[in-house]
This record gives sequence, C-alpha cells and structure tokens, in this order.
Amino acid sequence: MQALLQSDTPTREVYEPLSHPLEVSAFYFLAVIAVLLFVFGLYRRLQSYTDGPDDEFPRLDDFGVRVRRATRIAFSNEKQFDRDIYAGVMHSFIVWGFLTLFIATSILAVDLYIYERFVGSSFWQGDFYVAYQFAVDALGLLFVVGIGMAIYRRYWVRNDRLFSRHTSLEDHLFVWTLFFLGVGGFLLEGIRILVNGYPPFEVVSFVGWATALGFEAVFAAVGVSNAGGVAGSVHWGIWWSHSLLSLAFIAWIPYAKPFHMLSSFANVVARDEQAGKRLPNVPADLDATNAESMDDFTWKDRLDQDACTKCGRCSAVCPAKASGRPLDPKNVILDLKTYREEMGANGDEPVDIVADGGTSVIDAAKMESCMSCMACMDACPVEIEHLKSFTKMNRQLVDQGDVDSNVQDVFQDVMQQGNTFGEPQRNRADWADELDFDITDAREEEVEYLWYVGDYPSYDDRNKTVARSLAKLFDAADVSFGILFDDEKYDGNDIRRIGEEFLYLELAGHHVETFEDCEFEKIVCTDPHSYNTFENEYPELDFEEFADDPMMPFDYDEEWNADGEIDVLHWTQAVEELVVDERLGLDGTELEYTVTYHDPCHLGRYNDEYEAPRRLIRASGCDLQEMPRNRADSFCCGGGGGGLWMDFDEDPKPSEQRIAEALEETPAGSDVEKFVVACPMCMTMYEDGRKTGGFEDDIEIVDVAELLVEAVEHDEPAETADAGPASSD
Repeated sequence: MQALLQSDTPTREVYEPLSHPLEVSAFYFLAVIAVLLFVFGLYRRLQSYTDGPDDEFPRLDDFGVRVRRATRIAFSNEKQFDRDIYAGVMHSFIVWGFLTLFIATSILAVDLYIYERFVGSSFWQGDFYVAYQFAVDALGLLFVVGIGMAIYRRYWVRNDRLFSRHTSLEDHLFVWTLFFLGVGGFLLEGIRILVNGYPPFEVVSFVGWATALGFEAVFAAVGVSNAGGVAGSVHWGIWWSHSLLSLAFIAWIPYAKPFHMLSSFANVVARDEQAGKRLPNVPADLDATNAESMDDFTWKDRLDQDACTKCGRCSAVCPAKASGRPLDPKNVILDLKTYREEMGANGDEPVDIVADGGTSVIDAAKMESCMSCMACMDACPVEIEHLKSFTKMNRQLVDQGDVDSNVQDVFQDVMQQGNTFGEPQRNRADWADELDFDITDAREEEVEYLWYVGDYPSYDDRNKTVARSLAKLFDAADVSFGILFDDEKYDGNDIRRIGEEFLYLELAGHHVETFEDCEFEKIVCTDPHSYNTFENEYPELDFEEFADDPMMPFDYDEEWNADGEIDVLHWTQAVEELVVDERLGLDGTELEYTVTYHDPCHLGRYNDEYEAPRRLIRASGCDLQEMPRNRADSFCCGGGGGGLWMDFDEDPKPSEQRIAEALEETPAGSDVEKFVVACPMCMTMYEDGRKTGGFEDDIEIVDVAELLVEAVEHDEPAETADAGPASSD
C-alpha cells in the first residue's frame, strides 16, 4: 500500500471524459428527470396501497425489530438458500454486489456534493480511495458473476419454474440491464485506466486493470495507430452509455420488475409470522364482502402481489400443481396483480374476481385445488402470504354458492349433525366400546387432559383403531383424561379454509362454551388440524363482536385463551412428556421395524413440531429412515383444504407420490416396512393411495400411536392396519 502511495495521491476525476460544462449540465438534467420519474412512480405505488383497506393483523408494530429482522433475512439470503443452494449463491452475489455498488455511488455523491462543499476538501482520496476501489471491484465482480449465473439458469438450463404465461419482456430486460450495468462499469473503469496511463495505485482495481490490458490488446490487434485518441473517444462513449443506462434503470424501478427490490424488503418487514396458521376474521357487518372486487384486498395483499419476483419456488413445491390440478400459486398472485393494474388503468372492474367458470380472474377450480398445506408460503423468499388471499377468495365462492357439491354436502352434515360424516352425534364415542376400560366424561368430572378426539377418529373405521391406541396409551400411563362425548363437534379448521366462515364461528362458539364448563389442565388433540385451530385461531376470535347476531347461537362474549393460559397440545407432544417421565415403561428396544415418517402439514409447517413424533418412533425401538422431503419440506398428503372431501382428476395423487418416495428414495429403499403418520386425515389419504397406487403389498400405513401401543404391549400385538378398511365421506 505504501508503495502505491509514493506516486501522486490516489484519486480521480468524476466527470473525467466530459470536456464541456454543457455535458455536465445535460447529465444533471437527465438525472433530475430520472429521480422525478422514480419518485412519481413510487408515489403511485404507495397510493395503490393506501387505497386498500387496513389489514386485521398488526404489520408495523415494533418497527425497528421488524426492519432489523428483515435486513438479516435479506443480507443472509437464507430463504434463497433453502432447497436451492445454487439460487442462494447466485442471489447473494447479486444482492451483495448491487448494494456495494449502490453504497459506493452514494459515498461518491456525499463526497462530491456535501463534503467538498462544506469542508472544502475531498475524503475520496489516499488510503480511502484505494480501499474503495478494491471493494468496488471485488463486489462488483461478484455481482457480474451472480447475474451470469442467473442468465445461465434462465437461458441455458431453462429452469421451468422461471417461465409461465406471466413471463414478459420486462423479465428479460431486467436481468440483461443488470448484466450490462455491471459489465459496463468495468468497461468504463478499464478504458479510464488505459487513458490515464495505468496509474500505479489503480492496480487494486484488479478487474478494471485487466480490462484495460484487454482494451490495449484489442487496439493492438486491430492496428489502431492513434490509440490515445481512439481510447479517449471510447471512454466518452462508454461513460455516456453507462450513465444513460443507469439513469434509465433508476427511472424504471417503480414501474416494472425492478420494483421488487423495494417491495420484497417491505413485504418481509410487514410479514405476519403466524400467517396461514391463523386466518383473518370476517367483519361483523353482514354487508361486508370478501373478494367481490379488488377493493376487498388489503394493502398487505396488494404488497404481496407487487413483491412477487416470479421465481416460481411456490409452484415448484405446490402438491396441487405436482398432481396436475389447475392451481399454480405463483400465477394466482400474478393474475390478481395484473388485473389490479389493468383495473387501475381502465377505472372499472368488468369481471368477477373469482367464480365457477365465466370470465373471472381466478377460476373456482384453482381455489378448490388448494390443500392449505402452506408449502408455497414456506418456500417463498419474500414472505408472500398466499393462503390469506386464497381464503378471501374461498369465502367469496361460498357467498356466491360456487362450491363443489361434495363440499356442500359436508357443510350440510356439519350444520345438521355437527360432524363431517353426517352421523348422529350420539354415536360419537362408540369407537370406545371395544376398550377394556371406561372413558371419563369430561363434562362431569375434572380431568388432567381434555381429549378432543375429532371426526375421523370418532367415525372412520380405520382411524377408530388409532383412537383406541391413544386411549390405551393414556390409560397405561395412568393419565386422568376425558372426552366430551356428544358435545364434541367438528373443530372447523378445514371448512374455514374452504371459506365457510360463519359455520366455523358457530362451531368455535359451541366449543368455547363447552370448554368453559369443563375442568381440565390441558387440551389434547388427535388431529393436527384441530390442534392448530384451537391453539392459533380460537384465541383470535372476538365472540362479543357477534353477540347480537341471531345467526350465532352462543352466549360466550369474550376472547378465549387469548393469554395462552390453557395448554393446547397435539397428542404426540403430550405422550412425549409421558415417555420422558418414564410412565410408559419404554426402553427403546421393543420394536425392530424399519419405518419412515410423514410430517403432517398442520403439525410441521403450521406449528413447527417435528421432533416429538420422531422421538416417540425412536422410543418404540423402530429404525427411522427419513424421506428426502421431510420436516418443513414435507409433501402434503392431499387431504387438507377440503381435499379429503373432493374428487380430482389427478395422476399421480399426492399420496401415491409420497408413498413412492418412501419406497424409492429413503436410504432403506424398499426395505421400509411401515409408513408412519400422526394425523387422521393423512391416515385416510395414504390408505387410499396405498390401494390406488398398487402399494398394498409393499408397505403398511400406521399411526405413531399404534407403534407405541405395540411397543408397550409387545408381548401382545395391538390392532394393526388390517383391522378394517379406510373409509371416507
């Protein structure tokens, strides 16, 4: 460094190739125009958000914490690295390089227009200049490499998820503009170094220095006799080309894809960490609409649309798309965005937002295809809350009567009988008749566990076996537990996600009243769907808001468990505590099966519970082999979001794909003996997939509870999957 500084003080002229003051003035004029266009475009974007209704959930509370968290996510690129290391490296290079170049330009502006004017000297010289030049070259090179990786993936590999009917000219312009900005900067630097005669301190600008050598070699190769004059002209041309492209890019940012650089960060700042696991409530005003027009979409919904980068990660993990259903979550978000922009230009809304057929923006079949698995949201690098917008449109479909006939039958069964099977409520506890002990009525006696059994364990023959297994585990551990018998109704989780909000409210009100009349320490759920709605959604309901509504026949007028004083557990969490306390007498050597485990969406992605079921499987002595897609990457069974009650023309079914993965892609391969689940809906879907996919002789579907009972009673085998056929509505 000292050797470099023995020459003239390291620095350079900012407007070096401009020989006339009018040229500098012209640049300033164009810069002002670019900034004004940027500000105007940004204002129009912000105005489109303020025109939307407020979001129910707090989005900007603890603003400083939110910004710091979003900054960490943006700089670490952690969401980009998830499932795709190549994309993570590529995006990191682009982000770090772009921000470095932006900061470098800002530093230069501060020195030129503020520091020099008020201090009378420049700090952009000496050691600072040398360090500045090295950092800009190093990170600028990473930027160009990152853009090169993006071009390679987009045009050479042609990654399918990057292309759809929403791929447009702006997508291509965006990536190539960034590429030419990066390369143009190095060309400008190289020709400047050549024109200035290779100042020794500029060797730290290693890319620019190499580029200067390249220019010199080209001039020599083509026999340029007046190299100095030609280099000066080239310097002028490159300077203006690079400057005009930079100014055009700044002006373009708010109007096209580059806006995601701002909207994506804002979307991460405004994210709801409980999005999906809890849904927005509907207004008490019965005249309120859900998705009748774009006016019903909140400012956060609109920001979601603008934040979409078209990366297709949501499409790549969507089980509906993988099985051939018409849903592509990326296209739904972009369809809404496109329509909003066209509507804003035309000033009216000529079609329905969502409907069954016709000229709607979103066809009902797409919303029916959604399994509410939240894979799209988990994969999205910019925290788009797909499920929130999807639910809004599902509610609109229910309001319009555009609902699948099978789902209509389920609604009717729940309204009339209180369960999705349409069976009499008095038969709800008949599954327990085969037990050797009586189950306590939690309405009459105080218990430690208030066990919410759920519809499928109560009425479906295959899942009754699971219910009995769990009852035996509680009994073996000498736990005080009880059930609600015919006062237990359907929990409402999935019909809420299909859009039947008012029926959900009625069910929630009934259960809250019933819970209040019982004495217990914890609520334990068989079904992860029930667990999610009791844990995350019931506490969000303000029943007092609907107290005067004759459609809501409940007297409870407060929020329930908003302070979280009542523990709500999935049964695997409760039984794990019993195993840790050595109340089941397991030593981890009882069984010797080779098994794999499927993470239920509502237990895993929804509620981050991945380890309790695995610890129980290992406690039984089984050898657990993981499928490639496990934990947060788990692939949905196909039953969520009403999929259990609908018929789809799909090949292969999600359940068939998942069983094939268990047999073909686990380390043990075809030696896997049992496919283990911890959800009644998963049990039903996989029993069906085992038959339709031709896997009946290859693998057995069992619940974790059945494994544990067999381990506890290993001298006397428990009921197994052969106890009866799976049934569904």
